[in-house]
Amino acid sequence: MPPSPVTAAVEAALPGARADLERLVRIPSIWADPARADDTRRSADAVAELARAAGAADVSVVAAEGGAPAVLAHWPAPEGAPTVLLYAHHDVQPTGGDDEWTSPPFEPTERAGRLYGRGAADDKAGVMTHLAVLRAYDGRPPVGVTLFVEGEEESGSPTLPALLREHHEALACDVIVIADAGNPAVDVPALTTSLRGLVDVVVEVSMLERPVHSGVYGGPVGDALTALCRTLASLHDENGEVAVPGLVHGTSQAPEFDEATFRSDVGLLDGVELIGCGTIPERSWNKPAAAVLGIDAPGVDDSSNVLLPRARAAVSLRLAPGDDATKARDALTEHLRAHVPWGARVDIRPHHGTAEPFSIEATGTAYDAARRSYAHAFGNAAVETGIGGSIPFIAEFARTFPGAAVLVTGVGDPASRWHGIDESLDLGMFGRGVLAEALLLADLAGIDQGGIQVAD
Repeated sequence: MPPSPVTAAVEAALPGARADLERLVRIPSIWADPARADDTRRSADAVAELARAAGAADVSVVAAEGGAPAVLAHWPAPEGAPTVLLYAHHDVQPTGGDDEWTSPPFEPTERAGRLYGRGAADDKAGVMTHLAVLRAYDGRPPVGVTLFVEGEEESGSPTLPALLREHHEALACDVIVIADAGNPAVDVPALTTSLRGLVDVVVEVSMLERPVHSGVYGGPVGDALTALCRTLASLHDENGEVAVPGLVHGTSQAPEFDEATFRSDVGLLDGVELIGCGTIPERSWNKPAAAVLGIDAPGVDDSSNVLLPRARAAVSLRLAPGDDATKARDALTEHLRAHVPWGARVDIRPHHGTAEPFSIEATGTAYDAARRSYAHAFGNAAVETGIGGSIPFIAEFARTFPGAAVLVTGVGDPASRWHGIDESLDLGMFGRGVLAEALLLADLAGIDQGGIQVAD
């Protein structure tokens, strides 16, 4: 049986999409690194160029004051058809050390059906999923499309509210498809229905005016790094549960994960215990999580026999759905202040942006269409899942356009190692993701999936 028109059109679009994905991966668009600001602008220009080539009626590179460049493009809606906003982001995480990678992080490399490179999955694959769909329709999709490709998602989207205010009318839509999530397996699609929120702070502890000799003064005089470590240790109880009072702790009805598989996916060392209480889905999706992301102090090789006068750390707190980011940051700040020992001085400041947690009921015509489309493309029914990470854009956009249905999808899987060393994309899953989104647009337009008409 010959493939349907939409399947054939997607198959024809995939080689070019793969080539352009590699082109985007080669651009080190790390907006969080000021030295890479020009690269991030170059990345935005490349996405804008691809949108024009995919038939957009208008394309612009926009930015709020002090913010990263984002791409905004439009394909007008046929009469009576809804408008769908397709979201992804073109900025990427730092590499974590180029020497740690099996192949250079900004040189896309295929191994065993996976494309390796920073951004290959998160989230330049999302960018190219959208563009491949638009190419499959020859620039004339069956619905109106607004493509919004953000440039600072990995930095917490601090200027996103300003962008939404400035371009409110241009971003108005009926359905939002966010290609920035993952699937439980390469052949099992997921619709993400909850995400945790995020607050970050920097805590600085000071005890002395200047460094002093650890032998002469150590004993009656403490050091700032030890005081900081004691403060940070208060973030968890003896079971590894977050010990900050006042945070929301939720539950989940999701089936328990296979622990051995989970440990393998994470890369947990033999003998290392999981922390916290409850099922793994509850701990990953529905409870808060605290982590120390960095400490400013002398490195071991640079250390000397002095008591350090001050030390500071970056603390990250993930928030369960139903929590409030401002209240949670206040609770974290109060907790840290209360646990600084020995009368040490403490200064706590917000770090990066915040992200509100998000949860939705996956009901309505848009979700029904998504279930049909993704099941058809993947050969397996879509599952509802949560994500322990945060996508600030989602809650912000849902507040701004409360009538729009929000569908959170993506082409990552547990082996993608988002934010980690050797990030990668399963290329077969990428193709299925493109086909699913193409079918979704047809379904939203009321076109039967068995008879989708694409442009000649």
